[in-house]
Amino acid sequence: MIEDGTLGGYVAVHDRPPAFEGVDGAAYSAEIYVDDEPDTAGRYAAAILFVRWSPDGERPTGHVETPYLSFGATPAEASAEVQALT
Repeated sequence: MIEDGTLGGYVAVHDRPPAFEGVDGAAYSAEIYVDDEPDTAGRYAAAILFVRWSPDGERPTGHVETPYLSFGATPAEASAEVQALT
């Protein structure tokens, strides 16, 4: 059984990105993204994209990105560390 206490586990269990209320009272969802191309060292980089939603939840109104949180030789390897975050 997959636990939903990590970012990747939540997506696996619920088949959608996690959503929550931010400190500003707005609705947010979180998604892992991995660069399409490797950097000059041949590594793919992964981060989290937080999307802010309109009060009615119908459209995004902004976003915030984390700095890169992990790197890997493949996109899957770079994503794995971020998926394990709680």
